[in-house]
Amino acid sequence: MIGDGELARGALDLLDTDAIPMLLQRALALVVGRTGAREACVEVSIDDGGLESSHVVAEGCSDDRIHEIRSLVSRGIVGEAMATGRTVETANAQLDPRFFELESVQRHEIETVLCVPIGREQPIGVIYVQGRVGGGSLAFSSEVRADLETLGHVIAVAVERLTGSPGIRRRRDESRPDDVFASIICDSPALVEVVNKLRFAAPLDVHVLFTGPSGAGKTQLAQATHAASRRRAAPFVEINCAAVPEALLENELFGAEPGAHSTVPRHGVKGKVEMAEGGTLFLDEIGDLPLLAQAKILQLLHSKTYYRLGSSVPRQADIRVMAATNIRLKEAIQEKRFREDLYYRLKVLEVKVPSLAERPEDVVPLARHFLRLALERHELAHRVLSPGAIRAIQATEWTGNVRELAHQIETAALAAEQRGSDRVEERDLFPERASTELDAKTDGPRSFHRATRAFQRKHVGAVLESTGWNMSEAARILDVSRAHLYTIVRSLGLSRVR
Repeated sequence: MIGDGELARGALDLLDTDAIPMLLQRALALVVGRTGAREACVEVSIDDGGLESSHVVAEGCSDDRIHEIRSLVSRGIVGEAMATGRTVETANAQLDPRFFELESVQRHEIETVLCVPIGREQPIGVIYVQGRVGGGSLAFSSEVRADLETLGHVIAVAVERLTGSPGIRRRRDESRPDDVFASIICDSPALVEVVNKLRFAAPLDVHVLFTGPSGAGKTQLAQATHAASRRRAAPFVEINCAAVPEALLENELFGAEPGAHSTVPRHGVKGKVEMAEGGTLFLDEIGDLPLLAQAKILQLLHSKTYYRLGSSVPRQADIRVMAATNIRLKEAIQEKRFREDLYYRLKVLEVKVPSLAERPEDVVPLARHFLRLALERHELAHRVLSPGAIRAIQATEWTGNVRELAHQIETAALAAEQRGSDRVEERDLFPERASTELDAKTDGPRSFHRATRAFQRKHVGAVLESTGWNMSEAARILDVSRAHLYTIVRSLGLSRVR
């Protein structure tokens, strides 16, 4: 049987399939691989301009048997799943009062059956599995049922995408009310793609590795993924691997038995792994994890067991692990700073979170969002961003990404409150620019520093105006990088006059 990682990758690949037959064949392979079913069938019905067409693929079934399964749509197990939109399962259909009177059930000696609707609100088909190859225990586990239900949802979305129905690239204002990802600001295509991947991967219960620059929002995405998963009712526990001293890291992660070291209390210490039982353990900055701790995390992922400090008794761990890093792990592997086997264990699903520079459409919505949060946090009166502040926000290169923007907006909100203004202005956001402008306007003898800045303002401003504020051309003339030119413009308080 295929594992969680292969199932997750296969389910996500369905979203990129460009034809219904190929989509169903790939889905069927995942179903059979996950369940080991003796018979399996995947069918969808598509309404094409009022004409309904059906597509069906099957494994382990004769043509007559496929026809018989399809005939049950109106009155049997399949019919109930389609009518209710809920999974139908039975340990033994011959003894189940719902189905034992069906002639086909008795003739084929049908025992365990799992029938999952494709689509939740208005099912467009079913995944039907029956029996196990090789016999043995015939019952399908709750984990298998949950995986097939998730797969049914992904198939429905992939079909919608192929048939021109509302697709998966939803903006946040088009999301379902119960969609936990709706709270994430994602107007940019770059982040929409990330959120859609996580939206469908969340229920698959696989490990996730978030990569990307510091401050880009990896922790928030991990929290949303947990909240959309089967483990949502259990804790989301975070540990920053870079912030804990190496000598204390094992104690923090795995806990300690009484007497393991001098600071352990009589009842022992509960580690983060134990705190996360049933839920999600989020290892932030995992690229900074010492090699010894990496080996123990690898053991945890492999065997789902761990040892408290001072104990020789293994403890079971039912957790999902997510990790995040802002370093290039492949380079760290080459430099022998990170274990290659741990990397591949973690990257069952790797999610590259874009920097704020790669998602410019999100900058202003994020700024307004952070302003609202700051006003609520400090119980301040309502205020808005002025047009000048918005232009300044758009022109700024936020090297610290979302985290830097949030901090700057909160500082500006407090500055506007101090001034008694109902608008946040550019000078609230960037007070150093305002002081630069004041220096330029001040009469009287100038210091060497002030005179130099005045010359820089005049010279750089003239070049920018001559190029129509074409930053690439101006950077070439000034013989500086484009990124450095943005820094110069900000530090000098220059802005385009329209």
